[in-house]
Amino acid sequence: MSIFSRSNTETATAATDLTALTGDYTIDPAHSTIGFVARHAMVTNVKGSFQDFTGTLHLDGADPSRSTASIDVVMDSIETGNADRDGHLKSADFFKTDEFPNMTFRSTKAEDLGGGDYRVTGELTILGTTRPLSIDLEFNGAAKDPFGNERVGFEGKAEILRSEWGLTWNAALETGGVLVSDKIKLNFDISAIRNA
Repeated sequence: MSIFSRSNTETATAATDLTALTGDYTIDPAHSTIGFVARHAMVTNVKGSFQDFTGTLHLDGADPSRSTASIDVVMDSIETGNADRDGHLKSADFFKTDEFPNMTFRSTKAEDLGGGDYRVTGELTILGTTRPLSIDLEFNGAAKDPFGNERVGFEGKAEILRSEWGLTWNAALETGGVLVSDKIKLNFDISAIRNA
């Protein structure tokens, strides 16, 4: 079973090439995005991202179940394109960034779903609460950049109910419903550089 094989016809070649990708990698924040989408006032989506984060990957090309991921996000770096909203998200109503400066993810399991798709399950900690999270990933490929860095890329998505991490602030709407959705969509575009 190859970690990144995309089809049966590619398995022999991919197994050789992708086994060579086994190693430790550091996420490149300048070319990566950790973002989220929340429903606002029941009628539109508000998108945001975190500008300051670090992370590492260990890829095992021969046995994907031995691959791991670790991410640390600085919550004060949240950005939604609106300074007032960003300030509210950092406040005691939401992330309490003074008290809980970081959000973390530590993987506990990795699965090859076939066709270049993977699932990483782990523990997501927000506001001091740790709960399981599964992230579905698509392998985007590997390349050597003009500076000699060996890179791998992934796109990922997941959904959470923010209330399960204690993020319960809301406001009722006169027309029914609430101002901020409980369901939050998470998205990841990750570029990672192989460690020397």
